[in-house]
Amino acid sequence: MIGMVKLQGTVETPWLQSTVLQGNLPGDHTERMLPIYLPPGYANSGERYPVIYVLSGHGGSGPLMLNSPAWGESFPERLDRLIVSGKVPPVIAVLPDCWTIFGGAQFINSSALGRYEDYLIDELVPYVDANYRTMADRAHRGLTGKSSGGYGSMVQAMRHPEVFGAFASHSGDIYFEFGLLPDLAKLHANLQKFGGMEGFIAQIPTIKPKGHDPFFSVLGMLCYGAAYAPNPNAPRGFDFPVDLETGALVEDVWQRWLAWDPVRMIDRPEYLEAWRSMKYIYLDCGLWDELNFPVGTRVLSKKLTAAGIGHDFELFPDGHIDVPYRYDVSLPRLAAALWH
Repeated sequence: MIGMVKLQGTVETPWLQSTVLQGNLPGDHTERMLPIYLPPGYANSGERYPVIYVLSGHGGSGPLMLNSPAWGESFPERLDRLIVSGKVPPVIAVLPDCWTIFGGAQFINSSALGRYEDYLIDELVPYVDANYRTMADRAHRGLTGKSSGGYGSMVQAMRHPEVFGAFASHSGDIYFEFGLLPDLAKLHANLQKFGGMEGFIAQIPTIKPKGHDPFFSVLGMLCYGAAYAPNPNAPRGFDFPVDLETGALVEDVWQRWLAWDPVRMIDRPEYLEAWRSMKYIYLDCGLWDELNFPVGTRVLSKKLTAAGIGHDFELFPDGHIDVPYRYDVSLPRLAAALWH
């Protein structure tokens, strides 16, 4: 498949002016498009539908998920095909834009980036329920996403079980020792290639090629640092995870990062109970994931099993990149759970 195909459903793209993102430190836009997929038959029925919030990976956004890659599908095309084929019951899908100068915000609040958790919970969810025929309760509201989007799905399901009742995480960020430390170890040297942090930030729009190493390696570490270790009194508003002179890991900052690792967060009783209340949990990861996430996903699944929390867990023979086909596995199960 090349290019966009005609949908049986529709996509609306309202622009919303955010209040909670006003004054964000990087100066990122506060008026944002909110793509909303409406299933076939929505316009001609009075029926209400479950809602799935689809969180994008680092370096992506909801509006970018409208694009059709060569020989591939946009997210609306994929969901539309699954609904038309009868594999997925009709649902509304919401594709938030949580883009920042550092390529994302991990869908949490940070004084260094902005209040993106509040943006999702306090602005987007109420807007969608007020303007579309949703089943407006946690039992019929879910989350999904890949990579940082999978991370956001896991964390928001922990922190807001009153809002979401099911979730799916594809290759979600986890077990930071294996997933993040390899790039942190190279952060100091990689920044030197761009004249330090300020030099890198100034060149973000023009750096080419934007491959993983060094561009996304550096961008990701700055995104995580701003999300996990904000400090209003520090340069750029967050504490740096490595020593700027030697490149060595700054242990107390690293511990603040680890506090946001899902494999550790789930040890907190309130978060474990939040997941126990979920109607459905789906976790997967590629066996050869380049960011080493299979280990943490296995550990997380083992913890859930030990706690008696039912979930689907799958490892598949692929890596971290170009695996949106995994939505074909999770969406039928997630949507079915949200209908019941």
